[in-house]
Amino acid sequence: MNSVGEACTDLKREYDQCFNRWFAEKFLKGDRSGDPCTETFRKYQGCVQKAIREKDIPIDGVDFMGPNKDKPET
Repeated sequence: MNSVGEACTDLKREYDQCFNRWFAEKFLKGDRSGDPCTETFRKYQGCVQKAIREKDIPIDGVDFMGPNKDKPET
């Protein structure tokens, strides 16, 4: 799947590959020492934020989940 910004697609793929490799080779085998893909994610996140601004995609009222957010009730 491509990213919201065409310029971000390569960064998205790079992050996805890094995360999937870490998840399969480390996390699932019990190594919870940390995610080595944080810097790649930050670059991708910055690119997406820029693309959202450039495309005037309205995000007012959107509540993003993060590590300190509770999951929505179902």
